[in-house]
Amino acid sequence: MHRTDPALGAEVLSLAHVDHLLTETAIRTPAVRVARDGAVLPESSFTRGGSLAGKPLTGLVDPVKLLRLHDEGATIVLQGLQRYWSPVGHLVAELELELGHPCQANAYLTPPGAQGFAVHSDSHDVFVLQTHGTKMWEVHGEGGPGDLLLEPGVVAYLPTGTPHAARAQESVSLHLTIGVNQLTWRSLLTREVGRLLAEVPDEHLPAGYLADPLRLAEGLGEHLVGVADAVRRLDPAVLATAQAQAFLAGRPPRLAGALLDRDALATGIAPDTRLRRRRGHPCELVDDGDTVRVLIGDRALRVPARVRPALEHVADHLELTPADLALLDAAFDLESALVLCRRLVREGLLEVVR
Repeated sequence: MHRTDPALGAEVLSLAHVDHLLTETAIRTPAVRVARDGAVLPESSFTRGGSLAGKPLTGLVDPVKLLRLHDEGATIVLQGLQRYWSPVGHLVAELELELGHPCQANAYLTPPGAQGFAVHSDSHDVFVLQTHGTKMWEVHGEGGPGDLLLEPGVVAYLPTGTPHAARAQESVSLHLTIGVNQLTWRSLLTREVGRLLAEVPDEHLPAGYLADPLRLAEGLGEHLVGVADAVRRLDPAVLATAQAQAFLAGRPPRLAGALLDRDALATGIAPDTRLRRRRGHPCELVDDGDTVRVLIGDRALRVPARVRPALEHVADHLELTPADLALLDAAFDLESALVLCRRLVREGLLEVVR
């Protein structure tokens, strides 16, 4: 358990934020589910149909039905919050870059005295951040079950497979869970060795081996030696770099404010314009001959190697100005710095500070 500033939770996901999502937006299933007494309720009990531009919409959350269920003791679950609530998306993206493991976030809104789910365990690690109200957690460890009271500002960590259940106390409870979907040594090795196994000829085993299994021995020995030699030739450093780059390439784009940034570019950015690297956005540099690849998530930019010092400054600083980059190298003038900054803004790595 860890204590932090209670304001952090309110900034990331407050009761008012959840109220807005559930009552003022066209949120749909599966972004929302509802549970009561350990059972997940059917979507039809809290959704309705609708239309947009003459086309039908299904799974729209009906706030009247939803809040009635909540009044009757049901827990409302917001799933995959990182996909549609920016503060949670920023937190999850930063945590992914810190850990190197994919993460996802759910929120649980439980009425006073209620419990949404019975004792259960998760197949991934979980961080729990209480943001409103209090909740008593029953956590099962080696010494048996124990109680843990979470209140705003308290963060708990539950390793994979930890049995747990939680009950709201005197007021409505809101907590955020961040699940860490671990990448494991087994999955990494399975992928690499599996790639080598795929190169083994997919030929039939010799006829007659049932009566004489030794007929398999010669061919099997050759293939085993071949796979073993191929495994020995694998370069751990190369595989590690490839794993890191593949993870970064799998991060989704982070483009909140991109239209405002384009408007700022249209009016022009100046040498002293303050720029900021987007929260949770990767910025890794890979040398590639006369060029440098900049890994910024789902895309890679290729730029001349001579601008590497400027890119290193961008990677190491949360805020900067084009003038800062121009001061790094006499061969990299202010106009070049402005050109680079405009491109990084347009690609979404930097945003204009407003």
